[in-house]
Amino acid sequence: MHFFGLRPDARVVEIWPGGGYWTQILGPYLHDRGSYTLAFGPEDGAGSAFSKMLAAHPQLAQTFRTTRFDGEHPDFALPDSADLVLTFRNLHNWMEAGNAPQMLAAIHRVLRSGGIFGVEDHRGHTDAVQDPHAGDGYVRQSYAISLIEKAGFKLVGTSEINANPRDTANWPKGVWTLPPTFALGDTDRAKYAAIGEGDNFVLKFQKIDR
Repeated sequence: MHFFGLRPDARVVEIWPGGGYWTQILGPYLHDRGSYTLAFGPEDGAGSAFSKMLAAHPQLAQTFRTTRFDGEHPDFALPDSADLVLTFRNLHNWMEAGNAPQMLAAIHRVLRSGGIFGVEDHRGHTDAVQDPHAGDGYVRQSYAISLIEKAGFKLVGTSEINANPRDTANWPKGVWTLPPTFALGDTDRAKYAAIGEGDNFVLKFQKIDR
């Protein structure tokens, strides 16, 4: 979060918070002086990993607000209202759904002038042709940068904090072969456990006014 420039008084939007890992950190951190908005898609609801996390930590419900969006015409909050938009391991999902340009345009709209977009995803290797639908869950870093810059952003930083050189990005079930998913079940489980989670890029972009 320090890499993205997070401050306790920041206005933050997180898109698709998954199981709420970052909610447990960002909600309390931003509660007193900042704001924290979670943007959920239509498929997020009762029984989701996030709802189960919240049931286990009900005190967090007072630390965030929510908004919902649809993938065809996403809209996260008031225009020019966020200092920082974050999304973790979701870019490949937008590519799979074919709505990455719409999602990135919505992120551009919600950020204030000069605001920051932070994105993490599974890094594909440079010797592989990029599947535009990211069916294996991997996105080449150069492809991600190009895609996001076309939406009106400028790359201003990269971090290797979530790098894993043991990940060769060519597994039978894509990135989900590796932990924590273990898509092959017990087949070669020890091998994949030793490799660890996927090699992830962490990128920091700044909004460019058009």
